[in-house]
Amino acid sequence: MNTTRTALAVGAAAVLLLAGCSGSATGPDGGSTPTGTRGSAVSAERCRQNEAAGKVTYVTGYQFQASASILDPIAAKALGYFDDVCLDVDLQPGTGETAQNAQLVAAGTAKISSIAGNGDVLVNVSNGVDVQAVAMFGHVPVATLMTEPDITDLKQLEGTTLGQKGALPVTIEAMLRTAGVDVAKVKQVTVGFDPTVLVRGQVQSLTGYKSNEPLTLAAKGEKITEWNPEDYGVPGSMATTIVNPQFLAEHRTAVEDFLRAQLRAYSYCEQHADECVADAASLSQAGYDTAHNVQVWQTETKLVDSSLPQGQVLGQIDEASARTEGEFLVQMGQIPAVPDLAEVVVPDLVPSLYSQGQLVWPVP
Repeated sequence: MNTTRTALAVGAAAVLLLAGCSGSATGPDGGSTPTGTRGSAVSAERCRQNEAAGKVTYVTGYQFQASASILDPIAAKALGYFDDVCLDVDLQPGTGETAQNAQLVAAGTAKISSIAGNGDVLVNVSNGVDVQAVAMFGHVPVATLMTEPDITDLKQLEGTTLGQKGALPVTIEAMLRTAGVDVAKVKQVTVGFDPTVLVRGQVQSLTGYKSNEPLTLAAKGEKITEWNPEDYGVPGSMATTIVNPQFLAEHRTAVEDFLRAQLRAYSYCEQHADECVADAASLSQAGYDTAHNVQVWQTETKLVDSSLPQGQVLGQIDEASARTEGEFLVQMGQIPAVPDLAEVVVPDLVPSLYSQGQLVWPVP
């Protein structure tokens, strides 16, 4: 794994001195580091600052699915990393409605949340929702369009039925247009989350997520073709973290250390997927498919890691990529203009958590 993505146990001896005789567990670096010991990774002063933030409610993108920016905060809590930095974190399952997550954060009902990507942030901000983006995990669209193998050219979809989840993802629409498809000639219907509607012939194409529906169909032995927006030059992102602007202004150390613990847990879960997914399963209702969710996590971390730009650290968000997506959304008629990114994106927060490309833990 690239060193920019690996959590650093800086000053492990100092941490052990802080922890005294408390229990310890294996950290993401393979060493024995204290976990769940209140304040073991921060100074007494920083601990007080983080405790002053009160309960930090975090809303996931979709339930407790093992996706990037969902599984890692779950693991950070289970591993005791939030306790290590004196944060009281309440994890709440999201419904998958990105607008709802943004509204909860803007209202202060939630302080931090996962949202699908930068494009969703820009759309919500353009609609008057006051949130800021502080982190982003994947520099690639997570959406995909599935067809049966007999479709060899997207123009063949004209005159057929496309299944989507309530709205055609803008990256999928852009891909179709780029491929010369007259989208008006494709009948769109709203379908549920059962991807077998495609292989049963109820629809001839189906939108979904690279880390979900294709895995379900493959597990059933079904052969499909995936059509991905990035192959057509369509920009996108995945797993963006948004915060309430007032909360960030008043409790920046709490936001920093939330992300610090999350990033540390991300590295841990890359090596211990089964354990982290089991933690997510314990929060979910009956019927949680652990095997499928391990695949979800492994698929998404590959997307995240393979799309990380040279010279950037895991979780880093930058105005340039956000602007690219914003200009694309304007071109697609999704927003009237790119919002003032200086007010929307906080590019310096995540890089400040690293030293020489490695996550700083504990906080000096």
